[in-house]
Amino acid sequence: MRLLTDDDAEFILRLVNEPSWIKYIGDRNIHSVEDAKRYIQTGPLAMYEQHGYCLNLVERLADNVPVGMCGLLNRETLEWPDIGFAFCAEFHGQGFAFEAAKATLKHAQDSLRLTQIAAVTALDNRPSITLLNKLGFAFVKQIQFEQQGEASNLFLKALALNGR
Repeated sequence: MRLLTDDDAEFILRLVNEPSWIKYIGDRNIHSVEDAKRYIQTGPLAMYEQHGYCLNLVERLADNVPVGMCGLLNRETLEWPDIGFAFCAEFHGQGFAFEAAKATLKHAQDSLRLTQIAAVTALDNRPSITLLNKLGFAFVKQIQFEQQGEASNLFLKALALNGR
């Protein structure tokens, strides 16, 4: 996993227009390479500058082919940072999301010293709910974000700090 750069814009354009992204995350109106570059700069990289964490590019180790994104987000409407992930359909079911999410949680615990991580899913996003359960997240409640018309699931996971 690594920080996104403008060179990743073509991949981001493809990822955010995947049917599963549109269905579960929503249309971000990214329809050109320039839109994708703007998203990278004003989204993940701006969040990294402000909070020290963000969504990162996930690449396949063997050949550095980008497969998706995973990392932490800071939403003003949540008390805790939340984990986010999205992968291109051809890489689903190959363990990339689980490995990237595990690494993200380890970084959150060991380097960022966070004690709680949230996760938010669409109500019917079974693959993400299954992954969160596998990672040890617990369902808390349904929540509603003001900008979205639909309810979402809120999950939490406690992280133990080393030495405590």
